[in-house]
Amino acid sequence: MDYIIQTEALHFEYSKHKKVLDNIAIHVPKGSIYGFLGPNGAGKSTTMRLLTGIIPEQGNAIKLFGAPLQEQLPMVFAKIGSLVESPALYLHLSGVDNLRYIAKLRGISEAKIDEALALVDLTKDGHRKARQYSLGMKQRLAIAMALLSEPELLLLDEPVNGLDPNGIIDIRKLLIKLNKEKGVTIFVSSHLLSEIEKMCTHVAIINKGKLRFEGTMQELSQKASLCKIQVTLEEADKWAETLKATYPNVVLTAENQLTLNIGNKAQIPDFIKGLIAQNAAVYEVKILDGLEEWFLTITDEKTTDEK
Repeated sequence: MDYIIQTEALHFEYSKHKKVLDNIAIHVPKGSIYGFLGPNGAGKSTTMRLLTGIIPEQGNAIKLFGAPLQEQLPMVFAKIGSLVESPALYLHLSGVDNLRYIAKLRGISEAKIDEALALVDLTKDGHRKARQYSLGMKQRLAIAMALLSEPELLLLDEPVNGLDPNGIIDIRKLLIKLNKEKGVTIFVSSHLLSEIEKMCTHVAIINKGKLRFEGTMQELSQKASLCKIQVTLEEADKWAETLKATYPNVVLTAENQLTLNIGNKAQIPDFIKGLIAQNAAVYEVKILDGLEEWFLTITDEKTTDEK
């Protein structure tokens, strides 16, 4: 497979007592939207800074476009667009002038400005001052700045952080559009499983500096094959004790509520019939998000410390 980003045994430490990344191996296929997922403090931003050369790698573990990163500096950045830290915008300038400044700085034709604004849906707002933009619009302008050089690879660190629901949807649609229409490979970090799930083709999960999973979204979904349900019924504490013999993972979560894992959704009707046959007063059965539950499990500090 043609990997546009590849790391082997990537590690980084700020001191002997503070290891941030431990033996990270990621493989980003060309043409993918690759989600780099993990809780805050997991090591996502450090990985991003290493990939973009903001901080030098401690070794020679990073390959971009099939060649070692260190052998391509700084020329390789002509093929990369990035938004790793807060957008560096000149708020007293218009969106167009922000792009014009970047174009001049990078030696890029100003003729590409209109196309960049159109890609991020800011054509009508291009002549407004950036200080008048919403947070989502500022984020889209920053992405437009990264797109001016028509990069093959786009690196985005938490691009929807702090945005309202509409802003999150706008960024998601934009990234899918860039990937499908322009063929841009996108590497995006996030702590939001729901967003990664909706737009990515591949995903890696990192926690406490270690890689916990890498694969396609389909493979990730298969990892969460168990079905977790929440049951509301009378005397839930007594039923929790009764069910433990068959479902050892049953948990009493409230006075009249318990959760447990069963094999799959098809087993739910028989499970409910079994309870009713034993005169249980069942009020509600709710299917919980199996993928989210699995993600929370593998990023739980107690769980991962034991692995």
